[in-house]
Amino acid sequence: MGVVDAALDGGFFVRWLTAAAGLVEREAERLTELDSAIGDADHGANMQRGFAAVVKAVDTEPPGTPGAVLVAAGRQLISTVGGASGPLYGTLLRRAGKSLGEAPEVSVAQLQAGLRAGVDSVRELGGAAPGDKTMVDALVPAVEALGDSLDAAAAAAEEGARATVPMLAKKGRASYLGERSIGHQDPGAASSALLFAALAEVAR
Repeated sequence: MGVVDAALDGGFFVRWLTAAAGLVEREAERLTELDSAIGDADHGANMQRGFAAVVKAVDTEPPGTPGAVLVAAGRQLISTVGGASGPLYGTLLRRAGKSLGEAPEVSVAQLQAGLRAGVDSVRELGGAAPGDKTMVDALVPAVEALGDSLDAAAAAAEEGARATVPMLAKKGRASYLGERSIGHQDPGAASSALLFAALAEVAR
């Protein structure tokens, strides 16, 4: 589904988050390894716990609309993920969900607008800009590329995550390391890339 005029319903969003949980589970060890170099070494476990809670919540009582799915997921991430990741990911999805409103189906263009609003809220909450070596470095290019296709968004997120390796961290715990943060991929950018990889995966 590379086309930008596809209609996405609540079931698609449940499948997206379920796929994201699967990717996070498979990549949890790598995320923790990345975090051990410049953080608290708990990003993988935290994200795994959070997305498992998301899947349980949407499976137990599936929200009816795309917006409701994202709001419910964001609420779960805020309540179950430790550290800064919970509020940041929760804000991303909740704000995007609220932006989508109560529409039973949304277009890719509407999803793009919703996620852009979510990323703006993440940037406001964390005070991060592109180039600061945070999840924003994966999210911003992914959302911009979403207008082309879901595959393009996934590729842009992955490229953005890899681009954090040579960066000097200016926000978050990694910023305390100064130049020692250079040479390590930001774990939040890596997990953000998984979110978009899952989005492209369920659309195929």
